[in-house]
Amino acid sequence: MKWRKLGSLRQWTHVFRRLPRLFISSHVSLGDKLLFFVPALLYWVLPDIIIPIPFMPLDDIGVTMLLMNWFVTRMERKYPQLSEPSRNHGE
Repeated sequence: MKWRKLGSLRQWTHVFRRLPRLFISSHVSLGDKLLFFVPALLYWVLPDIIIPIPFMPLDDIGVTMLLMNWFVTRMERKYPQLSEPSRNHGE
C-alpha cells in the first residue's frame, strides 16, 4: 500500500462507496467480512475497558479507517468480479 494514497480524497471516496457494497455482497464470504468487523469492534471496545477515556474515539476512528482501506483493497483483489469496471487501478 502506498502511504501517499491514504491522503487522497479519491481513495477515501472509493473506500466509503465500496465498503457497504462489499458487506452486502453474497459473493464475499462471511469469514472475510468478519476479518474486518471483529478487529474493528475489538479495537473500539477493549481499549476503552482497559483505559477508560470518555469521548476520545479519534484513534478508534483512525484504526477503523485503515482497516476499511485494507478490507476494500483485499476484497477487490480476492473477488475481481466485484470491482467497479470504471475504477482505474493504475493510479
